Amino acid sequence: MRDDPDTGHRLRLRHADLCVTGGTVLTPGGRKACDVVCLGGRVVALDAAGWTADTIIDATGLHVLPGVIDSQVHFREPGLVHKETFEAGTRGAVLGGVTAVFEMPNTNPLTLTAADLQAKLDRARGRAWCDYAFYIGGSAVNAERLGDLERLPGCAGVKVFMGSSFGDLLADDEDVLRRIVRHGTRRMAVHAEDEARLRERKALAQARGDVREHPVWRDVASALTATQRIVRLAGEAGRRLHILHVSTAEEMAFLAGHKRRVSVEVTPHHLTLAAPECYERLGSLAQMNPPVREPCHRDALWQAVRDGVVDVLGSDHAPHTLQEKALPYPQSPSGMTGVQTLLPIMLDHVHAGRLTLERLVDLTSAGPARIFGLAGKGRIAVGYDADLTLVDLGARREITNRWIASVAGWTPYDGWHVTGWPIATVVRGHVAMQHDTMTGQAMGNPLAFQEAAFPPGDGGFRSSTRTGRPS
Repeated sequence: MRDDPDTGHRLRLRHADLCVTGGTVLTPGGRKACDVVCLGGRVVALDAAGWTADTIIDATGLHVLPGVIDSQVHFREPGLVHKETFEAGTRGAVLGGVTAVFEMPNTNPLTLTAADLQAKLDRARGRAWCDYAFYIGGSAVNAERLGDLERLPGCAGVKVFMGSSFGDLLADDEDVLRRIVRHGTRRMAVHAEDEARLRERKALAQARGDVREHPVWRDVASALTATQRIVRLAGEAGRRLHILHVSTAEEMAFLAGHKRRVSVEVTPHHLTLAAPECYERLGSLAQMNPPVREPCHRDALWQAVRDGVVDVLGSDHAPHTLQEKALPYPQSPSGMTGVQTLLPIMLDHVHAGRLTLERLVDLTSAGPARIFGLAGKGRIAVGYDADLTLVDLGARREITNRWIASVAGWTPYDGWHVTGWPIATVVRGHVAMQHDTMTGQAMGNPLAFQEAAFPPGDGGFRSSTRTGRPS
């Protein structure tokens, strides 16, 4: 009980689990100086008057963002745990301010069946520091079952590799792609590189043995041809697409004409690094598929961010060990860590004036929730999950390999100084990280999605909720 300062009457206080007070909150209505009251894993009020709480975070001087969602990570488990584990990957996510991740199917075994998906869900239980979902790989061996598989609890949808994959996960045949896009209704994520062209041109990389040739081998045409192809096939079937890690100016110009059906992802490394400088400085640590390209492509990606063509940011966190990366090019594998540095790198871009904080929130919270139909995620509002990322926009920090939680233990941004830093990460009302220190226990849950019907030729959808956890 306490006295109401206006009336003098005695008030009965309600009890919350967590109150975040004194911060500037990024709400759907704009920036507001308000509190965030959390109870039972959800936001219950944006005013702490009349509330007490078990935990109070003083966010004075901080900005409170909706929890960051990284919709493209490779955590390598099962089968490749010498590179990454689910525990270490989600710990890195939380240290970087990320509250939810979508994990990719190119593990060992591949994620192609209901049993494969369940095995990953079982592994994640009790070990995930943030919320999570897993993609099912789209393949010739499961194409006709994808409509059922994509609706399984804990499934983020279907992921198709048109290039840069192997075995049953590689889907480069047009008949196979047509079968895949015709089975299912959810938005389908695609790695778009033309495998036939990559095979034809690999001799260039082998002959020269120079990682600076990576964007020459995997050239603009290899990306654009694949993107145009899958958009055409999906258009025939009325299927919505999500084109991952778009890296070229030509793709962005093409995709700008297909926004009614196709969403677009870019990555921090394609927005930040540029060839040939990054290869000269980092060697194969800068090697990714699709590759980091010349500054003109980076400039085009930023223009697409400003124009609204880009819908989400994903890290494409894809770790390999330093020993693997030290192999001679092109035997060196493509991939870098990224989930932990996504937010610090992008906050530094905010500081530099390349995008607003509101646009960053749209790309990392509201955008993923909208594009993928996430239930209860993506905004700070009453009734939504209490996922919060508290940031200090003025904090000047150094990114180092020592800070990286990944089993791989390195980042291409080692030694970079950035302005803007995640100070605390709250996952469904639980404080998971504060001041670079993990707190509490790993309490991540499978994400819940909205089922979406999308008939061929129909640009709209009807939705109903399907959850991967209790609501």
